[in-house]
Parts: sequence; C-alpha cells; structure tokens
Amino acid sequence: MGVMSTLILTTFIAGVLGTGLGGLIGALLQKDSNRTVSLLLSFAGGVMLSVVCFDLVVEAIETQVGIFTVIASIAIGVAVIYVLNYIIDRKTNPEVPHIDENHPKTHDDLDELIHADHFREHREHKDSKMALFVAGAVMACAIALHNVPEGMTIGASYASSDGLLGRAALVLAVLIGLHNIPEGMAVSVPLISGGMTKWKAVCVTAASGIPTVVGAVLGFWLGEIGALGLCLSLGFASGAMLYVVFGEILPQAIIMYRSKLPAFSAIAGILAGILIIFG
Repeated sequence: MGVMSTLILTTFIAGVLGTGLGGLIGALLQKDSNRTVSLLLSFAGGVMLSVVCFDLVVEAIETQVGIFTVIASIAIGVAVIYVLNYIIDRKTNPEVPHIDENHPKTHDDLDELIHADHFREHREHKDSKMALFVAGAVMACAIALHNVPEGMTIGASYASSDGLLGRAALVLAVLIGLHNIPEGMAVSVPLISGGMTKWKAVCVTAASGIPTVVGAVLGFWLGEIGALGLCLSLGFASGAMLYVVFGEILPQAIIMYRSKLPAFSAIAGILAGILIIFG
C-alpha cells in the first residue's frame, strides 16, 4: 500500500469511523454521560498536548528553518482557528435561547461545540428548508474546524517520519479517533431527537469525520514540499491543536464535570503522551 493510501486509510478510520462509532452509540443510547465525556476529552487533550509540544513542535524546530518561523506558524494556527470559531459563534449564539449573558464565555456542552444546538433550535421551530440548510452547513463548518487541524497533525507527523507511519502519527490517529466518539454522540443525538431516522443520523455523523482525511492530505502535502513546508505544516497544525485543547476541550471538560478530576485526567494524558513518545 502506498504512502498516501496508508495515510488516507488511517485518518479515515480515525475520523469517519471514530465519529461514526460515536454516532452509533448516541443512536442506541440517545444520551451521554457528562462525567465520562469530560474525562475522555481531558485525557485525550492531555495526550494531544504532549504529542504537540514534545514531538510536533520539536520536529518543526529541527527543520532548521528558524525558531521565529516556527513560532509564527504556531501563532497563525491559533489565530486562524480562533477567528473562524469566533465568527461562527457570533452568528449562531444569539439564535439559541440558553446562551445569554449568564452563560459561560465558552462552550459547556458538546452540542454547543459543534453547534448542534443551533441546528436543533431551527428544526424544533420547523423553520424553512433554507434555514435548516444554513444551520446544517454551519454545523458542518464547526465540525470541520476541529477535524481539519486534527487531520493536519497526523499528515504533518506522517510527512516527517520518512514515509513510514511513525509512532506519533499512529498515536495521534488513535487519540483523535477516541476524541471523535463523544463528538459523534453529540451530532447524532440531536439529529435523532429532531426526527431523523437512526440509520440516517449515524451516516450523517460518520460523514462529518471526512474533513479529518482532507486535513491529513493537506498536512502531508505541505510537509512534502520541503523543509519550509514541513515547518509551516507542523507549526500551523500544532497551533490549531493548542487552541482546540486550551480554548475548547479543557475549559469545556471542566465545566461539564465540575471537579478536579478533569485536571488529573489531563495530567494523566500528558504523562501517557510522554511515555508513548519517549518510552
């Protein structure tokens, strides 16, 4: 199997099957446990943080393009994902009744993270097909904003491993697959509660993982251009993931389950990441 075929298959499993499995679990149970989801997210966030800081960023520095280029590409990754999320939030939040001045200044539920609550609001009010289409497109964009950089981290890591599926790339693929399970649950449950059949909801949910594959191909392609491309790809993907971890996953995990356990789970994830990378 060729390099690109292996990469696509790996990220397909992590993105599409991981999200689809979450959608299937959501369809069967039609509920989720805030405690379980919180600890799973925070642990995955911790491992991702280790891989980004101790592997991907180090590899970006080792391209010897220049430390300021590495820092700039990381900053750009953070800024781009933040701005795109801000634009989507500013458009959708006023249309959801429970998000008001008393609401935390971050997402406190997976439905909010991917804007499934916005889609459900339109569906429950039996709004026009165009309004539903726009709400669905917004939800797809919100999911893509998380899945594309996740895929880029796999692709960039793969590009830096000399044509072999390196340990970091494989670990990232497994972790992203696990991380996508609760996201898949958050997609399928509101779709089913809004009247969609379980089978169709699971298929739609699985399809929402496709941007992971797109991101992986983009990250790998940039990494193959040369040292500068690899540095930019690793840096941008790392910055995007740092924002997702610190700006969304960890705050949300702590709000979803208000205790110190999400913090300990994240620390355990960081230590597990160190063991995986250097063990």
